[in-house]
Amino acid sequence: MKNLRLLRTMQDQDQDWAAVIRAPFGKLGIKTALFEDSLMLKEIFYVSKDTDLLSPKNALAKNAREQIEAYFKNPATHFDLPMIPQGTNFQQKVWQNISVIPLGKAMTYGELARKMKSGPRAIGGACGANPFPLLVPCHRVVSATGIGGFARQDEEGYHRNIKTWLLQHEGVM
Repeated sequence: MKNLRLLRTMQDQDQDWAAVIRAPFGKLGIKTALFEDSLMLKEIFYVSKDTDLLSPKNALAKNAREQIEAYFKNPATHFDLPMIPQGTNFQQKVWQNISVIPLGKAMTYGELARKMKSGPRAIGGACGANPFPLLVPCHRVVSATGIGGFARQDEEGYHRNIKTWLLQHEGVM
């Protein structure tokens, strides 16, 4: 409950959502920002079910909503959205490797760690820091003994339920 209250407090204080949309598993928040004179995605976030919906405030948020909704109907949807580069060099390499995991497939933290000559916990940390879930499909990285963690937070199973839904939607489970 403490984490749930903290998450809601953080969201209530965060007024820079460009949109908050419905998802089959709850809601997604979309943030945009100017980067080098172009409007780009700043973050996509799995928000609390109690967060108010917000119509897109700009064309990019509207486009993001449309592409995400298309993915919910058809997991083979290709995302084509400008994203602000973020993360450390290591995180960016992990996200690049995650981005090439094919639809309908998953890779364990250990497999990805061996491929990158790293450790599973470091891979998990990079997955948890991913600012663009769905677009960079970190849900396709799983534990050797189950689905593993997801999104660094868990409102009494909320984020793990999202990961389960995404993996089922993509035909992994």
